[in-house]
Amino acid sequence: MIILNEDTRCIVQGITGKQGSFHTEHMLDYNTKIVAGTSPGKGGQKFGPVNVYNSIAEAKEKEDINASIIFIPAPFAKDAAYEAISQLDLVVIITEHIPVHDSMQIVEYAKRNSTVVVGPNTPGIISPGIGKLGIMPTHIFNKGNIGIVSRSGTLTYEVAYQITNAGMGQSTCLGIGGDPVVGLNYADVLQRFEEDDETDAMVMIGEIGGNAEEKAAEYIDKNISKPVIAYIAGVTAPPGKRMGHAGAIIEGKSGTAESKMNALKEAGVNVASKPSEIADIVKNIL
Repeated sequence: MIILNEDTRCIVQGITGKQGSFHTEHMLDYNTKIVAGTSPGKGGQKFGPVNVYNSIAEAKEKEDINASIIFIPAPFAKDAAYEAISQLDLVVIITEHIPVHDSMQIVEYAKRNSTVVVGPNTPGIISPGIGKLGIMPTHIFNKGNIGIVSRSGTLTYEVAYQITNAGMGQSTCLGIGGDPVVGLNYADVLQRFEEDDETDAMVMIGEIGGNAEEKAAEYIDKNISKPVIAYIAGVTAPPGKRMGHAGAIIEGKSGTAESKMNALKEAGVNVASKPSEIADIVKNIL
């Protein structure tokens, strides 16, 4: 497993909101160590077994916390992220539609503070058997030795489900987020899988737009020794059309599915032409 482990003790920012309360319940059901929540003005209340505080600083006086998950609406997410980054080691930002300049400032601030940021616009992270900080449907995951990193939540679920159905399981699944600017990138996550004793192979799910996958291919070529299986979504997308995520837009030759697949193949990556092939490729490799 990577990033999320037995020592992760998390606070939920926005715990009393609709999304925050719904997903906190599911994270607690999955035995994730959710130890506190914040909701300004509602300090002193409880959410199930969890104490609610007005701020992270207030929570830290009473609770042992080292991570945060953010369910704060986009206009206020930057302030929430800054509050978390300044005091904690890991921040998972579920919120989507955060303005790009806010995301740039969040990521820069995290670098200065050496805080790991997952997202924004991410389904989060799950380590089966340990817990999840995110919105994934837990029943499709199974403890195992395959790491999954993706820009797309839906495709993560699809591939994880097929791997589980094939009798295998996952060490950790992480969505880096579908926005143009995100915290952890593919290379960061792949390197962690490379160093993780519980991960024997990794699946990388990409999509059209930007050059994150090409950069990952370059990184894999030079630094990754474990087998990598990749899939790129958006093969049939017309140039100039945005497909789902803010980061998924093709301009000219760069960012196309073809250029990404070629770069990955040249780096020795096993590239699947459709998601349904991934589990078979993994099975043959391991």
